[in-house]
Amino acid sequence: MSPRHRVSRAAIDLIKRFEGYRRKAAQLPDGRWTIGHGHTLTARQGAEVSEDDAEALLLYDLIAVAHDLNERVFTQLDQNQFDALCSFAFNLGLDNFRRSGVLKRLNEGALIQAACAMELWRKAEFEGERIVVDALVRRRAAEKALFLTPPDGVWVPAPSPVLRPLIDINAHDVVPRDAPTPVVTSMVGEAVSVAREGEPPSEAPAAPVEDDSGPATAAAEAITARLQTIFPDPGDEPGALMEAWEAAQIHPQADFAPPIILGAAEDKPFTLAPPEDEDVFAAKSIEQENAAADEPAGADLFDQPAAANELAAPAPEGDGEADRMVIDDAAPFDFIPPLVQPLPEQPQSGVLSLVALAILGLVFFAGGVFWATNARPSLESPWLDPRIVGWLAGVAGIGFFVVALYLLLQRLGAASEQRARHRR
Repeated sequence: MSPRHRVSRAAIDLIKRFEGYRRKAAQLPDGRWTIGHGHTLTARQGAEVSEDDAEALLLYDLIAVAHDLNERVFTQLDQNQFDALCSFAFNLGLDNFRRSGVLKRLNEGALIQAACAMELWRKAEFEGERIVVDALVRRRAAEKALFLTPPDGVWVPAPSPVLRPLIDINAHDVVPRDAPTPVVTSMVGEAVSVAREGEPPSEAPAAPVEDDSGPATAAAEAITARLQTIFPDPGDEPGALMEAWEAAQIHPQADFAPPIILGAAEDKPFTLAPPEDEDVFAAKSIEQENAAADEPAGADLFDQPAAANELAAPAPEGDGEADRMVIDDAAPFDFIPPLVQPLPEQPQSGVLSLVALAILGLVFFAGGVFWATNARPSLESPWLDPRIVGWLAGVAGIGFFVVALYLLLQRLGAASEQRARHRR
């Protein structure tokens, strides 16, 4: 069982150097508050702490970090390695540290690889993009140097005449492709502001000043005046509304007229006309019925159509009952079912081709995995990396095998269905 380590002064000084000191509480972009050396748990608006109290809050925050490291790291660590990991986990957050490759390398016993993996956590979200931050590069380098420092101060000699350094082509992720961006964080004020070095810190946008004399306000007032003239209020006087219409000086179109105000002195009052006398209305109805009766009757619905020209044969004499077809809806209807022809049997050939496709998929998968795990990466182009090509070949092999298996099962199902149909 590994001993439980405690945070030493080396880790505290390292964290204080990179976190900075904030005497008054400031609000973060996500709404939380921070104070002292990055303390957020109990920070609130208007709080102030001294340097001694800020260090006490930092020690309080490191209790949870040290406990998590002692519980999750199963490799024997010295004090320098533990202090470097405390600073690293405090900056990342415990959730990110648990998912990082640093913890995986530590539990595998690969301490040098774990130290190199710490340098990969150097990016941050800034102004809507992920950039390499200069301060994070420096902090990762300091943590790595503390991690690799021997506890007794005795370094292993590596003389240059004997061990001439060579480039490691497999460590292409250590050097960032983009130049690190230096950023500056303000330590004063009630809001945390981050800006690029050499640029003024971004300030909150000022509230827009309302201008009552703007063109939008004038247009709104003009539309309101026109709507009031078109749709008058019931309580307004007719004479005042007409004066407002004339003062507006609006030139309507040809088919548009000023609004008619009901009940005005110059207009007639609106009244409903009384209905005509009932006797006169009844007399007119009788006259219309008699006129309709005197008119010649139209063609019957069941009469034969008239000839289109003089050459057409005249219709036969008689009442036309023999030429009519009577359809009895109550008569039974003889339903003749359609003849269903059995589907032609599909040929079952091609099984060998499906088996060959499955074997080809397995070969592609095995060869791609072997190539991806044993090939060396290429520094010329990341898209033509032999490892990427190997993994793509493995995925294609899986696709070939799945397609061949699906088609084979489909043919076997169709064959079993045909045998069942023949048994019936």
